[in-house]
Amino acid sequence: MKFMSKKVHEVIDMLVCVFLLASPVIFGFSGTLALLTYALGLAYSVLAFVTGFKIIPIEVHELCEFIIGVASIILAYTLFNNNADGKLFYVIFGNCILLTWLVTDYKGTSVHSVAKL
Repeated sequence: MKFMSKKVHEVIDMLVCVFLLASPVIFGFSGTLALLTYALGLAYSVLAFVTGFKIIPIEVHELCEFIIGVASIILAYTLFNNNADGKLFYVIFGNCILLTWLVTDYKGTSVHSVAKL
């Protein structure tokens, strides 16, 4: 069921950007883990920016979020398989992104959207 409005999703996107860019400092990441987390934070910021200014359609944003969620989980079990911090971070992050993707009413057509701002 899609119950989260696009407006609430936009706020979550901004919080995700801040979270990703702050995570290496907060969690003490270094090396490849820190570099990829900063890169993902930058990429996610660009995605939110170009969607917010309607440079790309919301459908592209929706697809990118799905890909980011799945890729994060795959990354956890491949590149960070031997790094407990990286594996845990990217499994949880990927699942949170997929859950947000799953419940967001991107088209604004659901009667179940509880937060129509």
